[in-house]
Amino acid sequence: MGKPKGRLLPLALGGAALVGVAGAVYIIAQSSTKAPPEVHTGPAPATAFAKKVSTPKTPTPAPDYVFYDAAGKPLKISDFKGKVVVMNTWATWCGPCKAEMPTLAKLAAAYAGKPVEVMAVSIDTPEDAAKATLFIAQNSPLKFYHDREMKIVFKINAPGTPTTVIYGKDGLETARVAGDADWTSPEARALVDKALAGG
Repeated sequence: MGKPKGRLLPLALGGAALVGVAGAVYIIAQSSTKAPPEVHTGPAPATAFAKKVSTPKTPTPAPDYVFYDAAGKPLKISDFKGKVVVMNTWATWCGPCKAEMPTLAKLAAAYAGKPVEVMAVSIDTPEDAAKATLFIAQNSPLKFYHDREMKIVFKINAPGTPTTVIYGKDGLETARVAGDADWTSPEARALVDKALAGG
């Protein structure tokens, strides 16, 4: 003897109604316990780039320290007086240094023809200088500069590498960035433009 099919439909509809009511109660309960969206009423949070930037309280001259160009010619930051110098310290064993290098190359290209010198100073050992030279060659128009004594990080009082220091046309530090950065960002360009303007 078969089951009466007429009773199944009302039972199914009743069950569906109960599930629907339970679902609505659950949604209401969840929405009442969920925290309201956070609203910022103060200053906008600093960007990742801005958090790495510092400016000297008093004008600070570049250290009187010698490094070398690709031909082995000794140089100092003071040799570039009259130009804005964006000096970056890096090494082939430093992953973040290598990651930001293409953006430094784009920065150098963007200011081509202007009184801006973007210099990446390698602190690699003399034995690794050839490897560092090849890496810089892949990031044109950057030129190879080498700190054979590997002391420039200490001379500029940097916490480590990469560190980038921006010097104005007068040879005084205007800003520095601790750690790797995107030098194609508007914030980075603003630092260079400010140094160019002499402010």
